[in-house]
Amino acid sequence: MMSDTSCNLDSLAEYIPDSGNPWNVSKINHLYRRIAFGASKAEVLAALAQNPSTLVDQLINDAIALNTTPPPIWGFWNRDQFEAAEMANEENSLWFYRTQGKNQMINDLIENKVRDRLTLFWSNHFVTEDRNYRSPAYQSQYYNLLQIHALGNFRDFLYDIGISNAMLVYLNGNENVRDRPNENYARELYELFTLGVDNDYTEDDIQETAKALTGYVDTNDIPWGDILFDSGQFSNESKTIFGQTGNWSYDDVINILFQERSNQVATFICSKLYTYFVSPTCSEIIVAEMAQIFIDNNYNIAEVLRRLFKSEHFFNIEAIGAIIKSPCDLNLSFFNEIGFALPTNLDHIDFYRSTVEVLGQDVLNPIDVEGWQGDDDWISPDLLLGRWESIRYIASQAWGHNQEQFRDFVVGMPIGEQSDGNLLVSTTDVELVVRTILNYLFPRGINDPIIFAEALGVFKIDGIPDNYYEDGTWTLGFPQVPQQFAALINYIAEIPEFQLK
Repeated sequence: MMSDTSCNLDSLAEYIPDSGNPWNVSKINHLYRRIAFGASKAEVLAALAQNPSTLVDQLINDAIALNTTPPPIWGFWNRDQFEAAEMANEENSLWFYRTQGKNQMINDLIENKVRDRLTLFWSNHFVTEDRNYRSPAYQSQYYNLLQIHALGNFRDFLYDIGISNAMLVYLNGNENVRDRPNENYARELYELFTLGVDNDYTEDDIQETAKALTGYVDTNDIPWGDILFDSGQFSNESKTIFGQTGNWSYDDVINILFQERSNQVATFICSKLYTYFVSPTCSEIIVAEMAQIFIDNNYNIAEVLRRLFKSEHFFNIEAIGAIIKSPCDLNLSFFNEIGFALPTNLDHIDFYRSTVEVLGQDVLNPIDVEGWQGDDDWISPDLLLGRWESIRYIASQAWGHNQEQFRDFVVGMPIGEQSDGNLLVSTTDVELVVRTILNYLFPRGINDPIIFAEALGVFKIDGIPDNYYEDGTWTLGFPQVPQQFAALINYIAEIPEFQLK
């Protein structure tokens, strides 16, 4: 059941654990499921001994220091080079290279925590659709830009993305010439990327901005080569944008936007950060505070996120379990949290890339220029079965590879209600075992007595006499424990609470 986040009245003041509001497993998993794609059991155990503010700093600093993913050998090829590669080997199709790029992104989402959580976020803000521009090299270059700027300066990010090859083709900037200004990018620059729909700009502003953005059309007759500025195609005339008049160019557009609409830009971006990382129900008070932090730090993305992820507001119980998992959230977080080894012949990266695509989240290829809307869209009736089965498939593959790892996960699992790091090393209390597993995998633990009773019944598989649970015969060393946990995973996959983060 989702939280009513309108009840979250906590501020951006730093969360400091105390006996009434302890730092525990639930909060650690909440942080990792939002700021990254889940934490391993070892990471959760380590985090129990850390200060939450220190942990947030560590995660963000690690993300800032992380090198970008090296480009593939084809990362700067033009179309002739791709066609030559396909002629040499028909399997080297454009689809093959674009899929390689998407698989790399899935791998990075699993491995790189904060930096690539933000990379995915920005890919759904500065949207391009790779099926539209088609060039695998443009896809790679665009992805590199997302990584470079993911936690950096938003103004620099905006500048670079607007004249990237992928964006120029996707929003027709490469067709924007002095005699026929194309308004597509200018419109989305304000409507989707910086200000929001109908927020303090006019049609005249869009038209004049389009003129200022003309000229990025020079390809030197090299298909899928770099698109450069051609001064001969620039609209060299006076333009009026947000009340400022001059012979403005691309640089001037960015300058004027941040001079004249700084509060609106900061508020719009912080609203998107809030609804993505905290709750679909936006707190105007918190967003206003975030926007001021954003402005005070010269639009540094990392600094506003530090404040958010350290805050009482973020760790408020009403923020936990308030967001429906995207396909990437559901699958990649489960993979990271469970940590199961899989058969060597299973390409799990390719499996996850194709699975999240089928479930509605084709990475680097959102559904349209407005991106994935998320939330309820992720759990339409035609997608739910696929969500359940994707979890079950990975569990079944792990089972076939090594059954004992199912026991290994349960043994030593931290007890969710406690903050002192006590572990469930061994116990004969089957109800405590099941409750601990559910508290670990459900964002707000298990409160529904009906679901708990059903889960307990699933865990008590056929073949184990009831009295074994009562007289101490059953322990976590019992032979059927791996099978019991596997059965519980199959059950959990369909529970609504598991679909939340």
